[in-house]
Amino acid sequence: MAQRDYYETLGVPRGASDDELKSSFRNLARKYHPDVSKEPNAEEKFKEINEAYAVLSDGQKRAAYDRYGHAGVNGMGGADFTNIDLSDILGDLFQGFGFGNFGRANTRSRNQPRRGEDLQHTATLEFEEAVFGVEKEISFQRDEVCHACNGSRAEPGTSSIKCGTCKGSGEVRQARQSIFGQMVQVTTCPTCRGSGETIQTPCRTCQGRGLERKTISKMVSIPAGVDTGNQMRLVGEGQPGANGGPKGNLYLVLRVKDHQFFQRRENEILLDLHINVAQATLGAHVEVPTVDGPEKIHIPGGTQPGKVIKLRNKGIPNVRGGARGDQLVMISVEVPTRLSDEQRALFEKLAESLGTDVTPGGGKGFLDTVKDFLGL
Repeated sequence: MAQRDYYETLGVPRGASDDELKSSFRNLARKYHPDVSKEPNAEEKFKEINEAYAVLSDGQKRAAYDRYGHAGVNGMGGADFTNIDLSDILGDLFQGFGFGNFGRANTRSRNQPRRGEDLQHTATLEFEEAVFGVEKEISFQRDEVCHACNGSRAEPGTSSIKCGTCKGSGEVRQARQSIFGQMVQVTTCPTCRGSGETIQTPCRTCQGRGLERKTISKMVSIPAGVDTGNQMRLVGEGQPGANGGPKGNLYLVLRVKDHQFFQRRENEILLDLHINVAQATLGAHVEVPTVDGPEKIHIPGGTQPGKVIKLRNKGIPNVRGGARGDQLVMISVEVPTRLSDEQRALFEKLAESLGTDVTPGGGKGFLDTVKDFLGL
């Protein structure tokens, strides 16, 4: 069977640069490597692309191939895989599949400073605290450097020793056979977890973790206008970093309690006010609650159920700054279900004076008014 053109195998033009060759080989290796590929005949295809790359990545062999074709390289020992820098070409391929690391770059990175993990804590606020803002003390748990061993993980008075498994390197190397020949797999030492040291006598305070769990109390300034689900980021209040890295952050998730009277709609405060028939008919001055304290309002005579009275700037501030919203007082007229003899007599007289005629409704009723108010 005739051999396939090497340039065609790698999917590159004959004038392709070394970087183009390497990039194409990397992509094809990712697709057809027999350890990870589900493609049919992956091993055969992988051998073809490796043979092609072994020739075209070698300047002398590529020149001979360009001049004489396959016959020009058949006498040069064929494809020599030992010339391929597998740690550079295939390193990223195997890292994603748990085959260990090729070379020492990732081993070194494990010992570099790493930022600590972020934490999350929920803070519960009263309705008024969310409206006006508050200085609030929160308590949460996080790890701190052990006060007994100062993070060394060893019991005070003792010290760590060089790991016997990796001889202090923090990594172990294992050779295995592949279609390339012998390949060396480098992994983190399972005994010392990459530190290169083992602890003979772990610290009794932290059980050899180097960290101990503590409850942290902190005063936090919560701005006016926050709502349930809002988050605050407290920089550097999370878990401690590794190898001298910075601490993570604490994300404070806010939850606002329900209020006895008020409901919130964005930056507006809603209040349902119940008045009696006489107050609705004749009008009245009544006192209503607001977050700023009691406020007197005027109920006009002839007020219908569903009427909304707006109290400007009695709502909730915009959390990003700006004017406050309004408080909306929605009027509900209560029809009495129990009457004294005197009240019944008065209503009977009123009924006589008003007559018994009824008027079919052609406009909006009470429920329609409520729906419009709530945006339903």
